[in-house]
Amino acid sequence: ATFLCPQELTTVRVQDPRLQNEGSWNSYVDYKIFLHTNSKAFTAKTSCVRRRYREFVWLRKQLQKNAGLVPVPELPGKSTFFAGSTDEFIEKRRQGLQQFLEKVVQNVVLLSDSQLHLFLQSQLSVPEIEACVQGQSPLTVTDAILRYAMSNCGWVQEEDTRPALVAGAELYGSCAGLGSTPVRSCLKPPSRWSDFGMEDNHSDSLDSPTEQPETD
Repeated sequence: ATFLCPQELTTVRVQDPRLQNEGSWNSYVDYKIFLHTNSKAFTAKTSCVRRRYREFVWLRKQLQKNAGLVPVPELPGKSTFFAGSTDEFIEKRRQGLQQFLEKVVQNVVLLSDSQLHLFLQSQLSVPEIEACVQGQSPLTVTDAILRYAMSNCGWVQEEDTRPALVAGAELYGSCAGLGSTPVRSCLKPPSRWSDFGMEDNHSDSLDSPTEQPETD
């Protein structure tokens, strides 16, 4: 008898761009990353997190550092000379971020990087991800992902019809569709990073409080 192994499929979507902290000096846009998979490479089969552009930039640098000669897909550009509206810019960036992740999750070498899994399946901040993979956190990578999944923060309806949430306490529910479950314990408040603007050319630092606002 011949047994056909079920094909491993991973769907990753970048959706629902939202302006956080609207009207403040540290406004920024973040995006919902919805992932559904039957691949054994992933700890959780369904997850939802919110990430901003600057975190994608960090992820790509880390993937390239660990991938050696394996090429890492490109991120959407950061041109200041985009001719369209802000909404068009954000939509173009959203599409580019989705294409980036679609290519990344199809690459076996990149898929072996623990930082990618924490980026996609936990709401840990960049410093927390780095601490976790370096063994400086009480949680292992798998523990961190499972804890997030079990918190109800990691599960969400794929299509969220609720209105966009803005600054303040509402931000903690920004991966919406979670019912009335308190999410303050598993979604971190926004960091002091400031990136509301079209260009990310002020600094490569992830935690500089002196940067000018940028869009990411």
